[in-house]
Amino acid sequence: MVGSGSWQRVNTQIAVRSPRYAIFDLTEGKPYLFRVISANKYGVSEPSEPTPPIEVKESIAISSAPGQILSSRNTKTSVVVQWDKPKHGSDLFGYYIDSCIVGTNCWEPCNHRPYKNTRFVVHELTTGQKYIFRVKAVNAVGFSEDSQESEPITVQAALTKPSFPCGITLLNCDGHSMTLGWKLPRFSGGSEISGYFIDKHEAGESMWEEVNVSNIKKRIFTIENLHEGSSYEFRIYAANLAGIGQPSDPSDFLKCEAWKMPEPGPAYDLTFCEVRATSLVILWKAPVYNGSSPITGYYVDYSEKGSEEWVAVNQKATNHRYLKVTGLEEGKTYVFRVRAVNAAGVGKASEASEPVLIEARPGTKEISSGVDEEGNIFLSFECHEMSDISQFAWCKSYEEISDFTRVDVETVGEVSKLYLKDPDKEDLGTYSVSVTDTDGISSSFVLEEKAIPLKTELSYEIFERGQVRFWLQAERLSSASNYRFVVNDREVTNSESHRIKCDFSTSTIEMLMANFTIESEGTYTVQICDGKAKNQSSLVLIGDAFKTALAEAEFQRKEYLRKQGPHFVEYLYWYVTEECNVMLVCKVANTKKETIFKLYKDNVQLEGEERPDLQTGICQFLISEFSKKDQGVYKATLTDDRGQDVSTLELSGKVFEDIILEISRISGSSASELKVHCTPEGIRLQCFMKYYVEEMKIFWYHKESKISSSEKMRVGGSAEMVWLQICEPTDKDKGKYTIEIFDAKQSYKRNIDLSGQAYDEAYAEFQRLKQAAFAEKNRGKVIGGLPDVVTIMEGKTLSLTCTVFGDPTPEITWYKNDKELELNDHYVVTMEQGKYASLTIKGVSSEDSGRYGINVRNKHGGETVDITVSVYKYGEEVPVAKPAQAAKPAPPPPPPKEPAKPQAQAKTGRLGRK
Repeated sequence: MVGSGSWQRVNTQIAVRSPRYAIFDLTEGKPYLFRVISANKYGVSEPSEPTPPIEVKESIAISSAPGQILSSRNTKTSVVVQWDKPKHGSDLFGYYIDSCIVGTNCWEPCNHRPYKNTRFVVHELTTGQKYIFRVKAVNAVGFSEDSQESEPITVQAALTKPSFPCGITLLNCDGHSMTLGWKLPRFSGGSEISGYFIDKHEAGESMWEEVNVSNIKKRIFTIENLHEGSSYEFRIYAANLAGIGQPSDPSDFLKCEAWKMPEPGPAYDLTFCEVRATSLVILWKAPVYNGSSPITGYYVDYSEKGSEEWVAVNQKATNHRYLKVTGLEEGKTYVFRVRAVNAAGVGKASEASEPVLIEARPGTKEISSGVDEEGNIFLSFECHEMSDISQFAWCKSYEEISDFTRVDVETVGEVSKLYLKDPDKEDLGTYSVSVTDTDGISSSFVLEEKAIPLKTELSYEIFERGQVRFWLQAERLSSASNYRFVVNDREVTNSESHRIKCDFSTSTIEMLMANFTIESEGTYTVQICDGKAKNQSSLVLIGDAFKTALAEAEFQRKEYLRKQGPHFVEYLYWYVTEECNVMLVCKVANTKKETIFKLYKDNVQLEGEERPDLQTGICQFLISEFSKKDQGVYKATLTDDRGQDVSTLELSGKVFEDIILEISRISGSSASELKVHCTPEGIRLQCFMKYYVEEMKIFWYHKESKISSSEKMRVGGSAEMVWLQICEPTDKDKGKYTIEIFDAKQSYKRNIDLSGQAYDEAYAEFQRLKQAAFAEKNRGKVIGGLPDVVTIMEGKTLSLTCTVFGDPTPEITWYKNDKELELNDHYVVTMEQGKYASLTIKGVSSEDSGRYGINVRNKHGGETVDITVSVYKYGEEVPVAKPAQAAKPAPPPPPPKEPAKPQAQAKTGRLGRK
């Protein structure tokens, strides 16, 4: 103790083997110092430095669970989680947050040390995935119960205002009006752009003026009523559901004077798609001002970022408004411009584009072609980075398809398919697709006339003996077509090890490889020539892809050998019966009378009630009253002279949890309504069900607040019932009680209102039982020492001694043959230390034979114990005596009469005397 000047050893007998030790019997409010001494086989160390003074205070209780938990969208990979502080909790270290993908029941920690605040941003989540969250508090005592789970939320970016437009370009001017064009904002804010607003500022003026009151839908607009010769600058706002975003940077000052040049004005709205490692596709819109003659083509130039030198992409003008630019250097950044051409010459260049980094996005996907079961040719594209407002935009020759007489578009989730109706020569060309509200995800596909259409690309399948079949199917092959297989740049011919053939009726080409080994890794290609049409398809089996195929082939070979003897058709699996028992099942085949089936748990053989009949093909083993003790590794074996097969099933971890959840589903749906049962300790709420085991996820609530098991509220159960014991109930314990039983997908609730008359009656019954239990505990009773039968020879002294108990100390009365014993020198009664009662009979004679009894009684009641005494003479045969009747508790004396009490007290008194 601080100030005492002396140290006292806490553990004097046994050394502590843990770096943690609980110290009791300290004085509350007094400060103490502590130090530690280490010991080993050579002796003890010097004491450690003393701790700072520590004052003993009242112990801290475990915190209650945090309150309501809410989650909200933040970014594409994060969610904001907020919760209410626990109603009961002190000296909190902080909180721990867990996340779970909906439907998996697999909880992952979001933080690895206590977090102080009640708002937490959970990062590194999967875009588009649904999550739920829970929180628990922690203090010096330990962790609270988990909070209730949040509502499921899909991980997506929160809705915000759009970013500002860019690339404001003057497209035409007649001296009184100016036509502007601009580019889309870089970020839409998670919602479609609903329109645009323009401000103008005339040179020399101090204020900006609104151009339009209602929003502009398109990204081109003509501003009227301008002053000829004046210069203006403009800024543009974009708007979506979240509101109007920030304005763009002001444009350069643009002079309002009529355009009269013969060359075209600038192209505008330069956009990019299909950015790959060395190429991209650039698209633009035609100039608004054509000049003195129609536009005949376009030139595209590029420049490395930071350079002033422009390089022409095309030496001959293209008549399309798109161009694929190749030969670029990966990792470099470029800007582009477009110049329109008419008969008068090359017009004004467009504004330079924004910089473009030349590199392929990770996980870039391309359009694939195929043929469905009905023979329809389709192009398919898949995108995993879509937002709520993303859409697939299909184009032909980079013009959005608006006429659907020749094509159909079908989009399901993240996959969009374009189907060609009755394909003809006019359907040939370049098809492209882009996904809106993404970072430029796009792809294209060139449909050529000379390519042999394929229903399926080259694929493989593995047969049961480990043989591998490589095959593809064309739309149609004539009997004159030629084909060949090339493996790692070497042609493979038809042989016993490589059987190659073509079924012209189905246009299917295949190669069956008998031995697929480690030497089979590489690239497989089929080359087809049918008249002037050609095609080829390749399959790359290297690295992980090859390892997967090889493992499957080896597995199939082993499976074939395994099935030559007795084997499992279906390996061990489990299901829960409607009686909540767990059934282990497996299916067997190719057995005979001599086949032996055995089942082991942790390598110890189990014996079922009946030996399974292998001829039925099904073996079962029932586990009744499933619990933690049934966890372990179960192994089934089939054995005969042809070989052995083994199946194992580990009932632990996730499998054990799934079984408990299934038991919870069946038992939870069978749960009865809550019933009241009173005990001497308090009021017990009971819920009967088919089966209860403590691993089930069950929560109790009082007035919607979760109840944690404590000395006041004890939670327990038996095999067919779960209960909540309300100890020493008070008025605070009145109200609605709910039990909630969870399975993997839903919960089952049962309620009871313990208030009003229901509470009064239960409380009165509890008081009656409490009083009865108290009386039973403290009544007078004999707790040991007396025999049932005593046989003694004449002339001896008999001493009957027993231990008695009662609070208050009971009165003792001895009887002989149901009459109170008269005490004298022959019969002597003593009582020592208030608990040892004795009857001494001096010089016994035959007249002392009979039934003796001792009655022990106090105000709470008592009991009588009988002893049969048989006296015989010297030389006689010892008689066989029958024992007297066992001890009978005597009723307590009637209570003294009391004056009349108020009605409620009188009711309680009557219950107490039942």
